[in-house]
Formats: sequence, structure tokens, C-alpha cells
Amino acid sequence: MSANLVKAGHRVRGFDLSEAACAEAAAAGVQIVASIAEAVDGADIVFTMLPQGQHVRAVLEGPGGVLANLAPGTLVVDSSTIAIDDAKEFHQLVTAAGFRFLDAPVSGGVPGATAGTLTFMIGGADDDLAEAQPIIQAMAGRIFHIGPAASGQAAKIVNNMMLAINLAATSEGAVLADRLGLDPTVFYEMAKVSSGDSWTLRTWYPMPGVVETAGVNRDFEGGFATNLMIKDLGLALDAGRATGTPLDIAAHVAQQLDELRAAGFGGKDCSSFVKLVDGTMGAG
Repeated sequence: MSANLVKAGHRVRGFDLSEAACAEAAAAGVQIVASIAEAVDGADIVFTMLPQGQHVRAVLEGPGGVLANLAPGTLVVDSSTIAIDDAKEFHQLVTAAGFRFLDAPVSGGVPGATAGTLTFMIGGADDDLAEAQPIIQAMAGRIFHIGPAASGQAAKIVNNMMLAINLAATSEGAVLADRLGLDPTVFYEMAKVSSGDSWTLRTWYPMPGVVETAGVNRDFEGGFATNLMIKDLGLALDAGRATGTPLDIAAHVAQQLDELRAAGFGGKDCSSFVKLVDGTMGAG
């Protein structure tokens, strides 16, 4: 994402605890700095993207954090996937400190991030989105203003719940088709233009050599980790309980993902879900 900002002509400073992430970003033209304070000093706009709400809070607050080192009125855009209540809290925290905030989670995975075709789901004020949109456009295929504060997070949580369920269905379908003797490429080409189509089928089809972007072709390294899918699905189940919404299928998939994590696949791409279906989970 930061590489695409650089390609669009923006000057980008970045900070990350991961040395590997810093090295990759530096190779793409991002100026890597030694602290959050240095990264945001004089910035026109700040993007954060972190695993959980507690990490966003830690980055925003404190003497070395984002809010202590920004010019008044600067716009902060958080593209993490976090709890709806956390997003509401951060809107309040940032605006009370004299700045502006958008919750702007994304969908599209690593392929979308690389290609600059992510879908952004944004919650916040119209004027703030108007300011951020020309910059976000460098990373996005589509930008949706979902509504007021935390609406973006609400949309992302529901979207990822559907993604997890589609992943389970795609995995079961792929294994069944294989065991029925169907050519995996022929079945894939048929399904993607038929009623079995989904983003997970087109992007993560879990049979080797069929879809270039599928995790099965790289031993499920990289991509969207099982641990993150479990976290996102947990947020959806929390929202279901809070709204009295039965989410039985999502709850079942969450249990299966917990089994996958217990077998050692928490850090692997979540499309390793297929190993639950084909019985090779112990082979990871």
C-alpha cells in the first residue's frame, strides 16, 4: 500500500516494528524512520494499520505516539480491522485532541494491496473523506463512504464474516470436486462463471496450480493469516451477540478455524482451511 502511494508521487515516511516490512517498504521508495514521532512529524495525513484495537490505541496515545506529534487538525486514517466500539472510541479520542479521524478498513488481501485495487470502507465526516480520497485512490479500486463514525468497521466485520463462510464453502467444494475425479482447472473455470462463484473461489481456490494468487501454491505462507481471520470472525460474533443476531454458520466456521490454529496453522494463510477438509492438517 505504501509502495503504491510512492508510485503516485507522494512522499511517504514509515515506521514499523517489523524489520522485514521496513526493508520491503524501503525498497519501494518509502523513507523508513526510527520512531512514530519522526514518521508523523509535519505529515499532511497519517495512516495506521495494525492487528488489533489495543495496538491502535498504543500507537495513537503516549508522548511518543501519533497524537502527541501532529500539527493541529491533521487527518488520521486507520485502516486496521478492529472492534466497532474501539473505532468509536478512537474517533472521540482523536477529535477531542484537536485532530480528525476516519475508520477506513480495506478488503482485497495481499493481491489487492499489491495491485492498488483494494476496497476501502470508510466511516467518518464527508469533508474528511473528501480530503483523504485523492490519496487513498492510489491504493484503491473502490472507495465506499459507508456512513458516520465506525461505519467502516461495521461493514468490514460483516464482510469478513461472509469471507470466512465462503472460504469454508470453497474448501469443501474444491476437495469434493477433486475426490469426484473432476479436473480442478476445468471445475474452477466452470464455477467462477456459475452460481458457485465467490471472491474466495477466484482468488484462493485451494488446489495447486489453478489460481496463481492462492496460498496453496506457496505452502500457505504470507497472505491473510488464520489468526487474523479468527480475530475478525470473533468481532462479527461479538456484534451478533450485541444485536441479538443468530450467526450459527459463522460460529461453526469459527470453531473450525480454532481447530486449524490448534494444529499449528495460526500464522499460515487462512486458506490452509482446506487441510481441515482433506484430512492433511497434521501435514503442516
